[in-house]
Amino acid sequence: MAPRAASKVPAPARARLDVDERRRQLVALGIDLFSQRTYDEVSIDELAQAAGISKGLLYHYFPTKRHFYVETVREAAAQLLERTATPAGMDPLERLRAGLDAYVDYVARHGKPYQALLRSGIGADAEVTKIVDDTRDAFCARLVEAAPANGHSPLVRLALRGWVGFVEAATLEWLDQKKKLDRAALREVLMKVLVAAVGAASGAVPATPE
Repeated sequence: MAPRAASKVPAPARARLDVDERRRQLVALGIDLFSQRTYDEVSIDELAQAAGISKGLLYHYFPTKRHFYVETVREAAAQLLERTATPAGMDPLERLRAGLDAYVDYVARHGKPYQALLRSGIGADAEVTKIVDDTRDAFCARLVEAAPANGHSPLVRLALRGWVGFVEAATLEWLDQKKKLDRAALREVLMKVLVAAVGAASGAVPATPE
């Protein structure tokens, strides 16, 4: 009697993704959906359907819609900081110009959630507020790092922090006007305001960029 051939048991298909990988995919999906519509316009049912999973499984990864949104905000903030980073060796004004171009590009692509976030689109949420404030602080730290050695005074830091708020307000207005203002013109205004603010705070007005 011929020996029986060893039965081949097929390797089980990877039916479930690694937890961290699945969370990353869901957050990426959330960023995409919230880039098109605001928090209130996106439902959990729609998120689950777009992800191809049950609502119950979505809740397994994120207990509530708010938790899910907070994670998308956290990841979006990290992406914004990464995309606006510029090489330290660049000319300071060129570095600022490149960073602002990247920032305005990001705002243009994520208009609705950007507006909702800065205008408290989901109410006074402490965790979201902290993410936004930490991002502002990170931008301010970059500006301080790039400032001349004699421009690190508390008053200059105050001016830089205020300028970050000005950038947010100006880009919100730009979005409200349906981007009627040329993007390059917006960038140059932001640059000149920064140069003037730092000059006023340091006691000397430096030359403005051409």
